[in-house]
Amino acid sequence: MPKPLILRFDDIGAEMLPLVGGKAANLGVLTTAGFPVPPGLCVTTEAYRRVTERAGLEEVLATLATTAAGDVPALNALAAKARELVLTAPVPDDIASAVRDSANGPVAVRSSATAEDLPHASFAGQQDTYLNVIGADAVLDAVRRCWASLWTDRAVAYRAANGIDHDAVRLAVVVQEMVQSEVAGVMFTANPVTGRRREAVIDASPGLGEAVVSGAVNPDHFVVDTATGRITERRLGDKRLAVRSLAGGGVEHVETPASPVASPGSPKPAENACVTDAQLAALAELGDRVERHYGAPQDTEWAIDSGGVLWLTQSRPITTLYPIPHHAEPYTNPLSAPVGTGTGETGAPDSRPGGHEPDGTRIYFCFSLAQGLYRPITPMGMSAFRLLSSSVFEMLGIPVADRVAGAPVIAESGGRLFFDITGLMGGRVGRVAFPKVLDVMEARSAKVLRGLLDDPRFGVTQPSLRPPLRRAFRIASRFRVPQRAVRALLDPASAHRDVKVLDARLRRELAAPGDATPAQRLDHVERVLSRQVFPLLPTIAPAAAAGFAMLGLAAKALGGRVGPGELQTVLRGLPHNVTTEMDLALWRLATRIREDRETTSLLLGTPAAELAERFRAGSLPAVAQRGLADFLSVYGVRAVAEIDLGLPRWSEDPTHIVGVLANYLRLEDPALAPDALFAKGAAEAVLMIKTLSGRAGGLRGRFVRFALGRTRALAGLREMPKYAMVTALAAMRTELLAVGVELAARGLLSRADDVFFLTFREARAALAAVPSPPPYREAAAAATAGAARPAPADLVARRREEAARELRRRHVPRVLLSDGTEPEAVAVRTPVDGALTGTPASAGTVTGVARVVLDPVGAHLEPGEILVCPSTDPGWTPLFLTAGGLVMEMGGANSHGAVVAREYGIPAVVGVSGATEHIVTGQEVTVDGTSGAVTAT
Repeated sequence: MPKPLILRFDDIGAEMLPLVGGKAANLGVLTTAGFPVPPGLCVTTEAYRRVTERAGLEEVLATLATTAAGDVPALNALAAKARELVLTAPVPDDIASAVRDSANGPVAVRSSATAEDLPHASFAGQQDTYLNVIGADAVLDAVRRCWASLWTDRAVAYRAANGIDHDAVRLAVVVQEMVQSEVAGVMFTANPVTGRRREAVIDASPGLGEAVVSGAVNPDHFVVDTATGRITERRLGDKRLAVRSLAGGGVEHVETPASPVASPGSPKPAENACVTDAQLAALAELGDRVERHYGAPQDTEWAIDSGGVLWLTQSRPITTLYPIPHHAEPYTNPLSAPVGTGTGETGAPDSRPGGHEPDGTRIYFCFSLAQGLYRPITPMGMSAFRLLSSSVFEMLGIPVADRVAGAPVIAESGGRLFFDITGLMGGRVGRVAFPKVLDVMEARSAKVLRGLLDDPRFGVTQPSLRPPLRRAFRIASRFRVPQRAVRALLDPASAHRDVKVLDARLRRELAAPGDATPAQRLDHVERVLSRQVFPLLPTIAPAAAAGFAMLGLAAKALGGRVGPGELQTVLRGLPHNVTTEMDLALWRLATRIREDRETTSLLLGTPAAELAERFRAGSLPAVAQRGLADFLSVYGVRAVAEIDLGLPRWSEDPTHIVGVLANYLRLEDPALAPDALFAKGAAEAVLMIKTLSGRAGGLRGRFVRFALGRTRALAGLREMPKYAMVTALAAMRTELLAVGVELAARGLLSRADDVFFLTFREARAALAAVPSPPPYREAAAAATAGAARPAPADLVARRREEAARELRRRHVPRVLLSDGTEPEAVAVRTPVDGALTGTPASAGTVTGVARVVLDPVGAHLEPGEILVCPSTDPGWTPLFLTAGGLVMEMGGANSHGAVVAREYGIPAVVGVSGATEHIVTGQEVTVDGTSGAVTAT
C-alpha cells in the first residue's frame, strides 16, 4: 500500500513519527486529545523522499558520515551543497498538486523532521518556518524551502554533535491555519534555568510569536506556580519589536514605542503588560494539562487571537532538564516485557513531582560526581551499587527488604548514582558532619548543602544524638576501629603489613570455583557485593584516618604558627599510596623502554590501539611486552571510571595505559621526571616538618614532629579502601563476563560484555529461561500473540543508545531536589572578568598553557601544561606526572585529584565552577594553589 503524501492532524498518531516527523506527530496527538490546536495537515516524509531520491545527495551523505563533528567549515560546505541540490530538485506533479490543494487561506508552513521534538533532542529552531503564506504557489515554494532547511548549517552541526545519522533523517512539512495573534509567546511547563517542575515560565509579546521565539524582542517574563496559580515573578520587557502579518502574505517587523520596564518581583501587574493575570492563569493551566498528557515537562508555543481565544501552536519536550532521580529499581524481564514498557536503568522517564512524595521535597546528592565520574554507570554497575548499599545499611543495623533493589536511599537518574540524603540532613549530626566531610572531598557540594540548611523544608527532624552515636559505637566495636587506629599509630609498619595481607587474600579468595555454573556465579557475585566488600572499609580505613587525625592535631597545636599551604607541603611525596606507586611503576617502565631506541620509536610512532592489539597478541618488543604484563598483573584491575564494574579493566584493554607510556616517553627534562619530582616533594615535606616543629619549640614541637611523622607514615593508605573495592569489582566483573559468555552462546546476547547492560535481576531471568530455538526473536514474537517483546539483545541495544546520549550530556547536578530544582544553578554567578576561584588544593603558583581534557583515554599532555578537567579518578593520575598544574571542576582539598597533585608537588585548584567552559586549550593561565585563584594571563 503506497504511503500517503498528505495527512490531516486528526489522522496523525504518535506512532507515525517516521512518516510525519516530530512536530506534526505532536500536533496530531494534541489535536486528538482535544487541545486547542489550529487545524492543519502534514506533507509527509514520503513526499520528501520522492523529491530527494534523485537529487544526488548520496555523495554529500557519504562525506558527512566521515566528517568530524568539530570540523565546522567542512560541515557548512556540505550543508550548502545539500541545500542547493534539494532546492533545484524537480517536484513530481502529484506531490505539487497535493501541496497546492492544501493552500486554503493564510497558513504557517513549518518543518517537521523525524529527528525533532524528541525526548533527548528537541532540534528547536534547526529547520525553517514560514508565516502567513498565502496562495498555492507560495505554499509550494515554502514547502520546498522547508525541505532544504533540513540542511541548514545549524541543523547539520546539531545532528553531528548529537550523533544522529544524517542519512536516517527525513523531513515532513506542517501546513497549519494561521493564527493572527494579538499576543503570543512561549511557555515552559518547568523552569529551564533552575530545573524546578510545576513552575510555568512564560514569555509574551504583542503580535506573532516569532518575535519571542527568535529572540528579537525583550518580552514580558512571568513565572507561575502551577500548583497554586500564584505569579511568583513578573518582569516586563520593553517589547520594542512586534511581528505582524501583511495583507498580501508574509510578515513585517514593526518597531513600537519603548514601554517602561517593571521591577523584578513586582506584586501587581504593570499597565503595559501584554497579558492579563487571567490569561496567565489560563496559560499555566493549559501547560499543566499538556504536561500531564505527555507525562513530562513541555516547551510550548501559544497565541491569543483578537477574540481572546487561546491557541496551542506547538509542544515539544524540554530536553535540557536533568531527570529527577527515582528510587525503585526499574526491572524489565528481558523475555516478557513488551517493547516500550519501562526504559531500564539508564534512561528512566522523567517523573512528575508535586504532591506524590509522602515525606515532602527530597534532597538528592550525586555520588557519581563525588567520585569523579561524569559518564553514566552501566545498568549492571548500578546493580552492583545497589547490592553494596544493602551491605552498608545492614552494617549500620538497618535491615534491607530486598538486597538486590538496594537500600532505600539509593536513587538513580540519567545513569548516575544519587543518594537521598534528606534524612541525613535532617539529623543534628548529619547536617553538620556530612558537609564537613565533603569539604575535603567535594567542596562545591558542601557549599550547596549548607545553602539548604535555612530552607524551612529541610529543618531538623532528628534532634537526638543517640541513634547515630549508637550506630557509630556499634560499628567501631564490631570492627575494632579504635584498636586498629591505636595500633597503626604505635606501629605504622603493622598497618602496611595488614594491607599487603588483605590485598593478597582478596586476589586469592574473590573468584568463584572454576566449575561454577553461570547461576552459581551470579549467586557468588550477589553474596560478595552484598556482604563481603564494604566491611573492608572499617578494616582498612582506621590507619589512614589516624594519620589525618594527627595532621589535624598538629594544626591545632601549631595554631597561628602555620602559614597558608605549609601543612599541605607535609603531604607532598606521600609514601604508601597505592595510586602513586602505580604511577611511578609505570614511569619506571617508561625509563626502561627509553633505553631501547627501537622500542621507543615504535611506541611514539604507532597508535595506542594498534600497540594494545600487539600486546594482546604477544608481539611487542620484549622490554615492552614483559614490562606491561608485569604492570598489569598488579594494576590491571584498575580503569578509568573504575567504580563501574561494567567498564573494561586495563587488563582487558590496555590502550589507555599504552598511550600514557608513549606520553611519558616524550618527557626528556630530567628535572621534570616524576620520580625526581616525587623525591623532591618528599624532601620538602621532611624539611617542612622540621621547620614547623622547630617553630613550635619545646614539648609542643616534639608533638608536632611526631604527629606529622605519623601523618606521612599513614595518610597514604587513604587510597587503599577504594583500591580493595576496585579489586573486588574487577573480580566480580570476571564472573559476570562468564555469565555473558553463556547468554551469548544461547543467542540471547550479541556478545559477552552485553551482560553489563542488563541488571542483576534481568541476567538471572535470562539464565533461568528455557532457550528458544533459533531464530530467537521470531520465536519469542510468535509466542506473544503479536505483541512485540524484546530479547535481551534488543534491550541492550536500546540501553547502549541511551548511554551514548548520556555520554554527551555536559552537565550533571551535584545536588538535586525532588521538585527538579538544582540549588547550585540558583546560587552560582558567572565569574567576573574571567577570574575563576575554587578550593586551594596544592600550594604553589604556576603559569602555563592550558589543556582542557574531558576524557583521559587517548589524551596527550605536553610537559608543563596545565591540566583542566571536570574531575578525576585514579585512571587520570598518570597524566598528572607531566602536568605543570591542575584545575578541576570537582573536588575538595582532600579529594583524590587534590591528594595526588600535592604528592607530585604541582599547584592545584579544585571545585572551580565552569572551568572546562571558561578556559580553552592553548590559553595561558596562572594557577595559584595557595589562594585558590585561576586567572588568564
